Amino acid sequence: MLHKSETAMAMTIQADISNQQDVENLFIRTKQQFGRIDVLINNAGTLEKQMSFEQMNIERIKEVFNTNVFGQFICSKEAIKYMAKSKGGQGGVIINVSSLAAITGAPNEYIDYAASKGAIDSFTIGLSKEIANEGIRVNAVRPAFIHTDIHSAGGEPGRIGRIKNSIPLKRGGKPEEVAEAILWLASDKASYCTGTFIDINGGK
Repeated sequence: MLHKSETAMAMTIQADISNQQDVENLFIRTKQQFGRIDVLINNAGTLEKQMSFEQMNIERIKEVFNTNVFGQFICSKEAIKYMAKSKGGQGGVIINVSSLAAITGAPNEYIDYAASKGAIDSFTIGLSKEIANEGIRVNAVRPAFIHTDIHSAGGEPGRIGRIKNSIPLKRGGKPEEVAEAILWLASDKASYCTGTFIDINGGK
């Protein structure tokens, strides 16, 4: 958390996370600007229009997996190079953004998206155990029913309004509520958490 006397710095870099060269450049420039890399948040994700699995073509499925799975793999591999203690790093935190769909399977809507997020759940568990001795914690958040543009991308911008009565808290979530969970996992307050999932889904 910043104090009044402190100044936050930010830098934007355009990159296709499914492209190895783009990701390598992203990390190089970030390290050059800030001197070290402490946290990676694997937040980039995509989905396509709602439909049954039978209707999905392989090009669509590949596109979803390229961003949601392979992109997170590539970014995590690069982060480990800079964070791992055995490579001269000081440890760090990787936070993956999964989805409740990984548990529900999203039938008749986004089975491909759900499967990609299921892969991220398995990835989170395995990687957290593999690199714990490198001083790197790996955790995930599983949001659902959050007010973002992703519902428009899926072809139903009013989806939360349609289903909100089935959510125990009777409303959709705010992006800030997801961000708070990510911020906590990235902080020293979560220093004993790795392989941990926080569900942000209104009790669904």
